[in-house]
Amino acid sequence: MAEHIFHLKADWPGGRNSVGKIESGNLKTDISIPPEMDGPGIGTNPDEMLLGAAATCYIITLGAMIERSNLPLQAMSLQSEGIVDVTNGVFTYKKIIHKPYVLLNENASNQQLSLLQRLVVKADKTCMISKAVKGNVEMELIPTVQIKDKSHIKE
Repeated sequence: MAEHIFHLKADWPGGRNSVGKIESGNLKTDISIPPEMDGPGIGTNPDEMLLGAAATCYIITLGAMIERSNLPLQAMSLQSEGIVDVTNGVFTYKKIIHKPYVLLNENASNQQLSLLQRLVVKADKTCMISKAVKGNVEMELIPTVQIKDKSHIKE
């Protein structure tokens, strides 16, 4: 068994509306409470970071699966949404919605498209962040997968 250890250093001057800093490897940024929650909105915040962790884990996992399956990838992108519920002053990260767009090149077969459709779902179930939040944050997937059609898609 291999373990990977990640370190994060956080500095916080104190107070709800302060602005702090975090550093973890290549991640170096200011942090504060977002304006939607009556904070200063400087840098990033836990809500964006959880969404970012879930989204990057998902798209990297999917990319690796596509590569291992030798699918003829043309393009891939992802839009994700995080929904935070506020009830009686209690903040709960309720749901993350991933909306991947994956385009195979024009030489792809319907069988490869079918495999891609399965991988899009499997990536969500096997990503370590999705597994880490399972049971606490609802995950929803709204994929768009297709084969490039030269007559309809501009380069």
